[in-house]
Amino acid sequence: MTNTLVLLRPIVTEKSMAGTNNGKYTFEVRKSATKQEIAEAVAEAFKVDVVDVNVMTVRGKERRLGRHTGRTSDRKKAVVTVAKGQRIERYFVEGV
Repeated sequence: MTNTLVLLRPIVTEKSMAGTNNGKYTFEVRKSATKQEIAEAVAEAFKVDVVDVNVMTVRGKERRLGRHTGRTSDRKKAVVTVAKGQRIERYFVEGV
């Protein structure tokens, strides 16, 4: 899998933005991506040194629309820790 296809989008929430102060950035990644692939993709895309990668699978929620029920799709997210003193500047730019 090529590195450009691993990262889908940054996850921008209140909790994930608080983690950026400690060098932790949260991304939605492909379900088949491994920790090694995620680390390589972040290092290549943002030119930073990756120290740690934590990965979790988020189960989809059940949703209702009228009397019909459905389910949102499962997804995988990764919390990437970069080396001390480094930042990902493009993470904060909207629309990237």
